[in-house]
This record gives sequence, structure tokens and C-alpha cells, in this order.
Amino acid sequence: MGIEFSSEPPVASGPLNPPPESGPGQRPESPVERARVSAALTERLASMILAGQFRVGERLLSERELMRRFDASRPAVREAIINLANRGLLKTRVGFRPIICRPSFDFALNSLSQTVSQLVSEEAGFKELFESRVFLESAFARWAALHARREDIQELGRRLAHNQKAIGVRELFEITDAAFHDALYQMPRNPIYPALHRAYVGWLKAHWKQIETSPEVDGMMYAGHESMFRAIVDRDPDLAEAATCRHLQTAWEYLRSTLPATAAPGGSLFPEAAG
Repeated sequence: MGIEFSSEPPVASGPLNPPPESGPGQRPESPVERARVSAALTERLASMILAGQFRVGERLLSERELMRRFDASRPAVREAIINLANRGLLKTRVGFRPIICRPSFDFALNSLSQTVSQLVSEEAGFKELFESRVFLESAFARWAALHARREDIQELGRRLAHNQKAIGVRELFEITDAAFHDALYQMPRNPIYPALHRAYVGWLKAHWKQIETSPEVDGMMYAGHESMFRAIVDRDPDLAEAATCRHLQTAWEYLRSTLPATAAPGGSLFPEAAG
């Protein structure tokens, strides 16, 4: 079944090149020309998708149809499809026509992964990234103490219990640790926040995997979670914020041990925590 169009006026699908003497895709094409055509086709199709002229969930036109409608070569069409997939506007699968989609917050943040990976390989970038997480998460803990619904606190308690049961089982403890923190990001019911948490987990995962853990270390991290939970249950925003800062300061001390000894940035993340 061909792709469906909305009732909005269609974007013109005329040629992206001057009319060739031969059929579409048959003329010689230099790499520079192909790059120009694929870039133009990318922008044309992106505009159509974002304008709603292609329905989300439907399949994109076939390569042959795109070549015909836009007078583009097959290589240029394929490059445009890759570009759109990299923007989160197409979902591709080998052997199938791409599916129209809208980019999610997760996709947008994941697209930064390569850049962030380079930043966290340097001491300043690594500390700055973690500081940004501390700033946000302590604010979420404070918000939770003031505004969390009963069912949110119950869910946080369930995740805390799962985390306690996982002490001493590294992989399971890491999963339940992330799940506990994720509950804080979920509470305001804004999809950007949990996407941010998943991004932090992904960006810092390589460093977490280098930490030598033990049941004692797991127990210490669990105790930090428990302190955060108790403060939220007691509806004490100052204590919830302070407990979160202390817990993440402890996590930071372990994380910084994964950096080279000559590069590990010293000092507390929080002036008040140093005293």
C-alpha cells in the first residue's frame, strides 16, 4: 500500500536538478553533485514529514518512486534516507521500505552520545556532566518531597526494595539502582526528564562498569537511596535535597577513580559537602 497523504496542500515534488536528457538516475553524477542532491532531497522530505504530509507509521515511497518524483539518482536517494534516519524521521530495516516516524527526546539525546563520549573522556567534561546530573536530581528529590503523589512514593518504595534485594549481585544491582533514580525523573510526568536520565545512564555506563564493587559498596549505595526515600516520605524537601547530594557525592568518588590518576579532578562536587 502506498503512503497516505494528509489533506494539507502537498509540497511540490519537482526535480532537484536541471532536467536531464536521459531518465532519472541515468546521467553521470559526481560525488559533489550527489551530495548536493541528497542534501536537497533530505530537506524536502523532512519538510513534508514535519508538515504532516506523510503519516507517521506509514512506509516511505519506494526508492524508484522517489527517484522518479524528485529526479534523483539511487545513491542520492539512499543518502537522503540515511540522513532522515539519523534525524529520527525514518525507521529503517534492511529489506523493507523505511517507516515514517517523529523524533523522540530519547533519539535527540542519543544523537549527542558520540560528542558526549568525547567530552567525558576529559577530566573537566566528565566532572561537568556529573555536576549537571547532581543539579537536576537534587531538584527532582526536592520536588518529590513537596509534590509527589502517593502512588509515586509507593513506586519509589517498591524500587528501593528491589534494590535492597539485589545487593551483592552486580548486574542486578546496577539495574535496580538506575530504576530507583529513574522513578524520581518520572514523577513530574514530563517525558524529557526520564529521557535525560536514560541519557545520563548511557553516557556514564562505561565508567560505572570499571568500578570495583562489593556487597559493602552496594550496601553503602543502597543506604543513600534509603535516606533519599525517607526524606521524601517525610515531605522534607531540604533533607531530600541534602540526602541526594550526599549520595551522589559518594557515587562521584567511585566514578572519579575510573579516571587516570593524573587526570582525576579532585575536590567535592558541592561546597557544602566538603565541610
